[in-house]
Amino acid sequence: MSALTYAYHAVDNHGSRCKGTATATSEAEAYRRVAAMGLIPLTIKPVTLGRARKIKLKEIAHFTSQLGVLIGARISISDGLVAIGDQEPDPRLRAVIMDVASRIESGQSLADSMDAHRTVFGSMYIETIRAAEKSGSLVKVLEYLAESLDRSQETAAQVKGALMYPACAIGAMTVGVTFLVGYIVPKFAAMYESRGVELPLITQYLQHLGLSVRNFWWLYLMVIVAAVFGIRAMWKTPAGQQRIDRFLHRIPAIKSVLVGLSVSRFARVFGISLGSGLGLIEAIELAGRASGRPLLIAEVNHMATRIRSGSQLTQALSTCTYLPSFAKRMLSAGEHSGELPQMCTLVAKHFERETSYTTKNLATIIEPILVIGIALIVLIVALAIFLPMWNMVNLVK
Repeated sequence: MSALTYAYHAVDNHGSRCKGTATATSEAEAYRRVAAMGLIPLTIKPVTLGRARKIKLKEIAHFTSQLGVLIGARISISDGLVAIGDQEPDPRLRAVIMDVASRIESGQSLADSMDAHRTVFGSMYIETIRAAEKSGSLVKVLEYLAESLDRSQETAAQVKGALMYPACAIGAMTVGVTFLVGYIVPKFAAMYESRGVELPLITQYLQHLGLSVRNFWWLYLMVIVAAVFGIRAMWKTPAGQQRIDRFLHRIPAIKSVLVGLSVSRFARVFGISLGSGLGLIEAIELAGRASGRPLLIAEVNHMATRIRSGSQLTQALSTCTYLPSFAKRMLSAGEHSGELPQMCTLVAKHFERETSYTTKNLATIIEPILVIGIALIVLIVALAIFLPMWNMVNLVK
């Protein structure tokens, strides 16, 4: 039976209330364990694993680093997980760790055990672990994953910092423009019409838009909510993931970050798998799944099919449009020189540096576009208000 984590409230020998967690296979066993600590249990409830999706990335990175150290010390995976789980302060992550340990003890692999918590670890993490288990390089891969998660956290912080100013500016502009279009423009338009001034097309358009926002704001809100839920539902299907991924790759700034991250992951796992003795086809398929990008996964699967039919890696790479030319040239050179794993490491390091540089300068890329967009919107609203005024002055003359 799988071990679970139970949260308890109890009373000690001095009559003071206390709380904590205990790991057990049933509620009755959890009760006995709490009582064995000299406590009188009041309530015992299992920790819900579904809440574990809120676990922070830095906690996963710390767990990965600890697991790598323990396995490197030749401690069994299940014992290492139990040791980490016993010391884990977050009950949600502790419940996940203990469940993974229990699944391993029942005969499942580490990747398959973690697959039951895909919302916690993510597809890239699990597929990378799967490649490590098959290649026998789990310690090395866990070190890479810990570093990768730390970099991902740093990249996310850089992106959030770069987007903070544009987000605030766009939010303030949206509120201001909504007020102008919803209230100011219709009032000016009504005033101009009462004086016999013919409204330009731009003023008529904004007038109708403003009136529709005022009268049917609930409909606009429903459309936004429906769009959010529709996108989430689309992402749950492979075809939908490819459509969304294709759209994101059409945005230059976002595309460079996504390509850099996915290519560096692909090259790193590809090199580790090859260096550990896996075959070319299996290594490239595992690396594709570890990249986490639907478009790259689809192209890698096509490349694997070509290699099975007798093509060389260089020939298969020539049909891949996702990988940048630099990556394809380096991998082809590695195949010809017999040093493909080393070339994969060089490619991974190169794109990791490129991605770090791009995220650090993301604000510099966005700000000019934002300024132009704001200026264009302000110009449109100003023309809608002042063009009729100009016509009214000419009418008075």
